[in-house]
Amino acid sequence: MHETELIKRPQLDYQVHSLIASRWSPRAYDSKPVEPWKLQQIFEAGRWAASANNLQPWYFLVGYNGDEVFSKIFTTLAEFNRLWVANAPVLALAVAKTTNSRDELNKSYAYDLGQAVATLSLQAAEDGVHAHQMGGFDSEAAALSLNIPPDYKVLVAFTLGYLGDAENLHPNLTKLELTPRSRRPVSETVFTGSFGHKADFLK
Repeated sequence: MHETELIKRPQLDYQVHSLIASRWSPRAYDSKPVEPWKLQQIFEAGRWAASANNLQPWYFLVGYNGDEVFSKIFTTLAEFNRLWVANAPVLALAVAKTTNSRDELNKSYAYDLGQAVATLSLQAAEDGVHAHQMGGFDSEAAALSLNIPPDYKVLVAFTLGYLGDAENLHPNLTKLELTPRSRRPVSETVFTGSFGHKADFLK
């Protein structure tokens, strides 16, 4: 197991599936390309996410390091993200169609797209590939540069690839890469009886 994978293993309060425990968002990537068959599986997983009214509003525009799509997405990233994304083999946009077949607003478009990205991220983890989702980019500039239609909204950019050496990151990022993960306790998140009252099934 990679050193950073050991560092990023979570301290669980309750047992969960190993894919959930192993999923995290690295910044240090190896330049090794992601095999086409793995990309097939990853995006097939996203295809089968839950979807309100089966509208499946999710779409993905995928760029490979060195091609035009990668470059156009990269130029829209916040400077902080450019520090580490440059070495990622895959950079993609997650895009949602905001309307239904009657050109009415689909109120679930963002929720459903999030489910699709979460699902494909777990498949990526199963395949030994890591995803890192980003909100730090100019979504409007990305949509304009890549000719995304006006009834579609670019919500997230994300990378896919294999773990690299954290020591090769910008010094400002190395510490982040080697810091253990933490989360708010589930007892502060899940309630029964009334909002804010710890769920009665939790210890």
